[in-house]
Amino acid sequence: MLAFILRRLIQAVIVMVTVAFISFMLFQYVGDPVVFLLGQDATPEQIRELRSELGLDKPFFIQFGHFLMNAVQGEFGLSLRQGAKVSRLIAERFPATLELALVAATLALVIGVPMGVYAALKRGTFSSQVFMTLSLLGVSLPTFLIGIMLILVFSVTLGWFPSFGRGEVVQLGWWSTGLLTAKGWHHITLPAITLAIFQLTLIMRLVRAEMLEVLRTDYIKFARARGLTNRAIHFGHALKNTLVPVLTITGLQLGGLIAFAIITETVFQWPGMGLLFIQAVTFADIPVMAAYLCLIALIFVVINLIVDLLYFAVDPRLRVGKAGGH
Repeated sequence: MLAFILRRLIQAVIVMVTVAFISFMLFQYVGDPVVFLLGQDATPEQIRELRSELGLDKPFFIQFGHFLMNAVQGEFGLSLRQGAKVSRLIAERFPATLELALVAATLALVIGVPMGVYAALKRGTFSSQVFMTLSLLGVSLPTFLIGIMLILVFSVTLGWFPSFGRGEVVQLGWWSTGLLTAKGWHHITLPAITLAIFQLTLIMRLVRAEMLEVLRTDYIKFARARGLTNRAIHFGHALKNTLVPVLTITGLQLGGLIAFAIITETVFQWPGMGLLFIQAVTFADIPVMAAYLCLIALIFVVINLIVDLLYFAVDPRLRVGKAGGH
C-alpha cells in the first residue's frame, strides 16, 4: 500500500508540474501583463521598471522556477482585471463552487444508483423503459438548455425558486456556506439539479449495465444454488461488485462537476470559480486563468488518489492480489 501511494504521489507531482508549465506558458503567449497593468499610455521607462519588479526581464526557466515556487504557496500574483490577489479571489469563490458540486454529486448518487439498480432488476418492464428514456434525454440535452428550462418553469412561471445568486450565506472563518440557511438551500436547488442531471443519468446507465453483467457471473449462480434470498444476492453480492467501476466514474465526475460547472454558474449567475473563470477569459486575466487550471488539476489528482485507495476497501480481490504478489 505504501509503495502504491508513493507511485501515485510521484505521478501527481509530474502532472502538477506539467499543468503549471502549461499555465505559465499562458503568460508568455497570451498578451503582455505589463501592458494590461499599466495601459497603452505607459512610457517605456514605466514598462521597463514594472517588468523588472515582476521579474519578467529574467530568463525563461528562472521565471518558471519563481512561478512554480509561488504556485506551491498558492500565490499567482494580481488579477489584471480586479487588481486583487488571485489567491484571495479563488478563496472567496471556491466555497460556492464546491458546495454546488457536492450537492449535485449527492443528488446524482442518491437518485442515480437506486434507479440503475431498479432498471437492472426490473429489466424489460414499463417503468424500467421509462427510466431509460429519461436517461437518454438527460444525456442528450445540453446543460445550459436544462438550466434555462428550469428557470422558465420554476422561476418565471411558477415563481418557486430564485433564478440567480447564492442567497444568504454564513461565514465560518474564511469559509462561506449557504447550506446552513433556508435561503441558501432555496437558491442552490435549481443550479444543483441542472448540474446533477447529466451525472445522474450517466451513473444510472452505468449501474444498470454493470449490475446486469454481474448478475450473469458464475458466483451469482452459485449463490442462487446455495439458496440465498434475492435480497442477499442483489444487495449483498451483486451491488457491491457493481460499485467498483461506479467509484471511478463518480470520482472523476466530481472533479468534472467542479471544473465544468462553468456553464451552470453562468446561467444562474452563481458566484463561483466557473463564473470567475469566464470573466477572466473575457478580459484575458491570465493570472486567474492560470490559478484556475492549477487548482482544477490538483482537485483531479487528489480525487483520483482517493478513488484508487477506495478500490482496496470495496474490492477484496485487489487486496488479495497485492498480498500475493500477483
